[in-house]
Amino acid sequence: MKLNTLRFGEIDIEESRIFEFVLPIIGFDVLKKFVILEPNKDALFKWLQSVDDPALAFPVISVASLEFDYTIDLPDSTVDALGIKNVESVLVMNITSIPQDNPKGTTINLLAPLIFNVDNNKAGQIVLSGSGYDISYPMFKEIK
Repeated sequence: MKLNTLRFGEIDIEESRIFEFVLPIIGFDVLKKFVILEPNKDALFKWLQSVDDPALAFPVISVASLEFDYTIDLPDSTVDALGIKNVESVLVMNITSIPQDNPKGTTINLLAPLIFNVDNNKAGQIVLSGSGYDISYPMFKEIK
């Protein structure tokens, strides 16, 4: 299918790559369909593009690709809502905030990860209550 986007122009995507957010992204409850875009296969960041709103795309990252200790326990309600049957079908990504004038100030939302079930294309954002994780963890903490 053809998808018109503000950031990437018109792109072709396979409908099988569209995720339905059964647990909506906080603040974007009416937007249910998103696709993960990888403009550059070697890039650390990917984009979570809304299928419903061409202007909306979130920069996302898989913290698993970083050398970072990040463990989450999914609540049973999330496992049920996303139809998760095994851990191998779970993809965890986090929304990042990249300041245009200072990319070294990039932060990662560790408190509210995006959970994807790659087996059935259901997804959702959850808040890890009591985890101690930060909503704006500095990605380049060691860079002065």
